Amino acid sequence: MAESADGRVAVYIDFDNIVISRYDQVHGRNQYQRDKVKGLSVADADEELADKLARATVDIGAVIDFASSFGTLVLTRAYADWSTPMNADYRGQLVGRSVDLVQLFPAAAYGKNGADIRLAVDAVEDMFRLPDLTHVVVVAGDSDYIALAQRCKRLGRYVVGIGVAGSTARSLAAACDEFATYDTLPGVKPIQPAAVTKPKTAAAEPAADAVDVAADTAKAQTKKEKGEQQRKTKSGSDAPSKKRGSRQAQASAPVIEEEPEPETPEDPQEIATSLLERALRLGHERDDAEWLHSSQVKTQIKRMDPSFSEKALGYRSFSEFIKSRPSIAELDESSTARFVRLV
Repeated sequence: MAESADGRVAVYIDFDNIVISRYDQVHGRNQYQRDKVKGLSVADADEELADKLARATVDIGAVIDFASSFGTLVLTRAYADWSTPMNADYRGQLVGRSVDLVQLFPAAAYGKNGADIRLAVDAVEDMFRLPDLTHVVVVAGDSDYIALAQRCKRLGRYVVGIGVAGSTARSLAAACDEFATYDTLPGVKPIQPAAVTKPKTAAAEPAADAVDVAADTAKAQTKKEKGEQQRKTKSGSDAPSKKRGSRQAQASAPVIEEEPEPETPEDPQEIATSLLERALRLGHERDDAEWLHSSQVKTQIKRMDPSFSEKALGYRSFSEFIKSRPSIAELDESSTARFVRLV
């Protein structure tokens, strides 16, 4: 099927696939399983692992914005077990982009979660239920989706695949009409290098003899304290009752919880600048043209953020909004049709 400028797009995200693939791409092959991060969130992990999770975070907004460049998003679904802490960290980001979260309960402790089967069944059903769908975007790199891509093409849909470089089957890319790697999507930040920790010097480490002496001293002190405690208990000392009373007093004391600091709201002007830049990048990649029609750029921005309004930002027209950002865009008004390009 030929591409349509006014396409109607369905997006299906195998969430675990892309998150695990991105983590392994950033930190090394099979590192996700070695670090055992499935049951952790950024808040629960230690400092080192929290940093690794942060650097491997997937920008779902970049994926959805790329999909919207093919037309209007009719439906967007993400498949995963959302009860796991790591996936739960993404729920705010996904709900903020109106993504339907499909809950998958793993059938066994070790095994596939069945996302590929559920995703494929839903996609085929949607194509018959919504005959006006023109594009199907599958966000995954698993070769299990080859049959789905082929079936979508036979049913007359334009199939777009998105996967992480190094974790995508070549056969899946060949089965799609178009395939893009996550790293090349507009707005995706390059992989950040890991923080280098300085090794401890030999002078800072205690000598082995000193460690042994300290250990022996600690054992002797512990043994002495136990003996004194036993003697006090036999003599009917009231020390234990005093300790229990102090513990009860501590338990009854009110716990003062610190109020979380209010989040600083994002600047609407900065958000608009980011939308303009991403829309221009998507337009240049899609059309392979130096200049884009300004109405086309505005349509793409509205697809990414329906709440966008240049008048709400203080500009009388979209052209005036573009002119206010000369470091991002250049406007050509030499003819009645206004064109814009990325600087």
